[in-house]
Amino acid sequence: MSGSAGGGAAVDGTAGAGSAGGSADPGRSAVPEKAWPLWEVFIRPSRGLSHTHAGSLHAADATMAIANARDLYTRRAEGVSIWVVRSADLVASSPDEKDALFDPAGDKIYRYPTFFTASEGVPGL
Repeated sequence: MSGSAGGGAAVDGTAGAGSAGGSADPGRSAVPEKAWPLWEVFIRPSRGLSHTHAGSLHAADATMAIANARDLYTRRAEGVSIWVVRSADLVASSPDEKDALFDPAGDKIYRYPTFFTASEGVPGL
């Protein structure tokens, strides 16, 4: 049997740091066994009403993601609220599905102000 304790093949299939010898820590692989998940960061600016996507970062959990997002994206105290969501948990529509999602609104003309006539007796209209 070759290699040292914990040596052997790394995650990507190449020889790990522990199997080649000469490494300071023969029990550690060059590639982590499990990488931290990717989180999407949304910041609500002090003058805005809605959160906007600020970027992405890797973190072990939600608490760490918020702390890292605060340090990375709100250095000058420009945010009042931070949302973090695992990238794997986001679900989005495809631009190819645009017609199926948004065309039904086109046949509801009563949703547009041009559908209604202005009353003559109401001042300011």
